[in-house]
Amino acid sequence: MTAPTSADVNSVAESPDGKALFVSIQHPGENTSASMFTAGTFESNWPGNGLGSGSARPRSATLMTPKDDGDVIGL
Repeated sequence: MTAPTSADVNSVAESPDGKALFVSIQHPGENTSASMFTAGTFESNWPGNGLGSGSARPRSATLMTPKDDGDVIGL
């Protein structure tokens, strides 16, 4: 798994039934300079889509994904 620009992948866990994986993304766009904040242009705009000019504020998030076939992850 890869992370967005300037982010860390951490806190990987699975659901009690083993059918979903949870992954936390931390610090996206952390290295954005103060002048970039003023201009509204961030180093990363994850998980936003940056409509218009890439001005979506970067935020940490937890992702949840099931296995494609709905079975237990790792099988």
